[in-house]
Amino acid sequence: MNDHQQPPNTSITRSESTALGHPQQTWADPDWQRLWLTLDRMPWRTLALMPASDGAPDNFTLRLAITLSRTGMSHVGTPIMVADGTQVPLNQLNDFLADVRACRAGGERVIIALSGASQNPTTSSIAKDADSVLLCVLLDRMRMSEAKRTISMIGSAKFVGSIIIQSEGISIPPPPPK
Repeated sequence: MNDHQQPPNTSITRSESTALGHPQQTWADPDWQRLWLTLDRMPWRTLALMPASDGAPDNFTLRLAITLSRTGMSHVGTPIMVADGTQVPLNQLNDFLADVRACRAGGERVIIALSGASQNPTTSSIAKDADSVLLCVLLDRMRMSEAKRTISMIGSAKFVGSIIIQSEGISIPPPPPK
């Protein structure tokens, strides 16, 4: 799918035109490169990045998706799409899934950023439609019990693994009151 063929307001963008907002080139980090090389060996065209639970900034998985996309593009030399699925409302779910499927059918790889399942009712549908899901854990901010619930909700067979991100250097709001 060419950029000029996409409808306006589409949530799928080429990550090469999206800035991370960080001066450093995170995608050049050896840890990101190892993660990419591991994921690249797996058979997926669509990979959903799903937070293990609440507790991360709103743009948590989107920033991870962009970084992973840039890391992958530096390796394979072709565009890897990023789809922002963090705020897809129910009335746009079918269109969003159709856009992602069209990219996949066209041979594109798409990394989908998702919000937590408790934050958006469409998250689980998007994750289940992806070829694979990567669980994203923000260290010291997410609970193991909620991560298990997330995996159970989507189905453990969909998950290709997890990534644990340290919270230092990430702007994080205080945890919600209990």
